[in-house]
Amino acid sequence: MASIPLLQLQHVSRTLAGRRVVDDVNFVLDRGHVLGLLGVNGAGKSTTLRMIAGVLAPSAGVLRFDGTDLADTPEATRCGLGYLPERAPLYPELRVEEYLVFCAKLHGLRGRAARIATDAALTRCGLGDVRRRLLGNLSKGYQQRAGIAAAIVHAPALIVLDEPASGLDPLQSSELRTLIRELGREHAVILSTHQLSDVAACCDRVAILHAGRLRHDAPLAPAHATLHVRVERSPDPAAWSALAPVADARADGAGWSVTLKPDASAADLSAAIVARGWGLLELRAEADDLERTFLRIASAAEARAA
Repeated sequence: MASIPLLQLQHVSRTLAGRRVVDDVNFVLDRGHVLGLLGVNGAGKSTTLRMIAGVLAPSAGVLRFDGTDLADTPEATRCGLGYLPERAPLYPELRVEEYLVFCAKLHGLRGRAARIATDAALTRCGLGDVRRRLLGNLSKGYQQRAGIAAAIVHAPALIVLDEPASGLDPLQSSELRTLIRELGREHAVILSTHQLSDVAACCDRVAILHAGRLRHDAPLAPAHATLHVRVERSPDPAAWSALAPVADARADGAGWSVTLKPDASAADLSAAIVARGWGLLELRAEADDLERTFLRIASAAEARAA
């Protein structure tokens, strides 16, 4: 008997102000997978995520969470969801720790359980040093981390992140990619982003929306793909070979062409580089298959509109 997908969208559409902003979208997502949702501005990404999170109701179609129609049991279903909108819903007058305890209690955790969940989220998102600071006094990057911590504090089965890397510096972005990949081992994750490099580094599937329609839904490049990498402190080839995820590395202009082992991922390579302190500047698929696919879809759609 086939297992029930954790999330299933069946012919989902949404009309706003008389315009169909999401049109007949279908896809499924299972536990243990990270889906990258790509699209230009206005493609319908945020609207799709809001429907998945239960913030908006679809105009047509059905969203199922663990086999249950989201419209039938919205409150119970939302307990299994963690949602970070593009602008994190923070209370600037609260301290980071207070805010996360508050979020944990909103999801039904009480007493010691809420404290344990808060401590785990603080550690996972690198917020331990600022746990007693007011949210309103944090940098944008730390505020974004607090929003991510709030989305995962109750250990939801499905984590929905809308542009989570907004405002993060390159090191924080790299750490976030590693965190998303780690979350994807135990949960299902949907990552909406404009950055193709984020998808290449931490997703195993990619879906591309354009003009409200799903134009592409497929696994990402195989794990042993060759990646283009730039670092601040460039090591020699022997140092690259010492990294567990690396099968081969060679100098390529201003960067390195790195081939991964069959069981390694781009996220594994990113984490290994950060651990060595080499200063990761860029990591992308060398063949740029994802970029070519994205540009082909966007260009074709624009040509049809013209």
